[in-house]
Amino acid sequence: MQTKRRLIGLTACALGAALLAPATALAQAAYPAKPITIIVPFSPGGGVDVMARLLAEKLRPVLGQVVNVENKAGGSGMIGAVAAVRAPADGYTLLMATAGETAINPHVHKAKMQYVPEKDLAPVSLVVKVPNVLVVNPALPIKSTAELLAYAKAHPGMSYGTSGIGNPQHLAGELLEKLSGQALTHVPYRGASNQLTDTAGGSVDMTFVSLAGAKPFMKDGRVRAIAMTSPKRSPLAPDVPALAETKGLEGYALENWFGLFAPAATPAPVIDKLSASVAQVLKDPDLVKRLNELGGEVTPMPPVPFKAFIQDESKRFAKIVQDANITPEN
Repeated sequence: MQTKRRLIGLTACALGAALLAPATALAQAAYPAKPITIIVPFSPGGGVDVMARLLAEKLRPVLGQVVNVENKAGGSGMIGAVAAVRAPADGYTLLMATAGETAINPHVHKAKMQYVPEKDLAPVSLVVKVPNVLVVNPALPIKSTAELLAYAKAHPGMSYGTSGIGNPQHLAGELLEKLSGQALTHVPYRGASNQLTDTAGGSVDMTFVSLAGAKPFMKDGRVRAIAMTSPKRSPLAPDVPALAETKGLEGYALENWFGLFAPAATPAPVIDKLSASVAQVLKDPDLVKRLNELGGEVTPMPPVPFKAFIQDESKRFAKIVQDANITPEN
């Protein structure tokens, strides 16, 4: 009798599982069935925010749902990242993150980290790479990287501005110091506008800044563009050499980048659908043009290679942070 009951129970379980499987597949196939929110871990109006809104606008018709953008700024991007990590892993809450929140913060802000990017975030797609441009005060007798390094050698303590401690611009400066052997003085700011204004006015000698932010100052001659931080010349500024073109800096490469992430346990079919949708909209000529104008090189990358890319970037950033002894205070 017990054997018979056990067989009946097993049969019922098998039947239930068989019925549940199509229902689960159907639920995943129906994704998305409600509005999606992309968390941006920065204030409205910045580069990440504007790019996220442009992406959301193009994703709406492709996904057939409203795609909202919600700003959760603070904590070097960590407040927004934590909010995304703690959201239900159902594909309805995503994160537009940069190299900072995913590959730099774990090395700079170890004591404050409330999430482990590699374990708590699922890469969906790389969206853009964002090289910075190095600009100098135009009154300085500097028109190339070689001349900059010679000037720095003759004038110890030459200063450079960035948009904050431990971000890609700061690491760009530290990498230049490391490869060139020239000591520089880091001056952190809270925004590109002040960096550029002070460089134009001579309060700092030079600054690493986004190309989009620098363009108006470059156009008016208030600053002089010396080099890009990308490994080779950027198609967004083909007349500006890469730092790597200078003798002794051949290995120089440091770019920021923006990508889309989901909570780690998000189902694979949902991740794949989102990734394919991002790849589709990044072929839109209007979107590509607008992202280019904001200094972004459109670089879609699906989940698996994107994950490997982040791991490689994290290792590179970790070495720069360690060599320069970068902490939240310096």
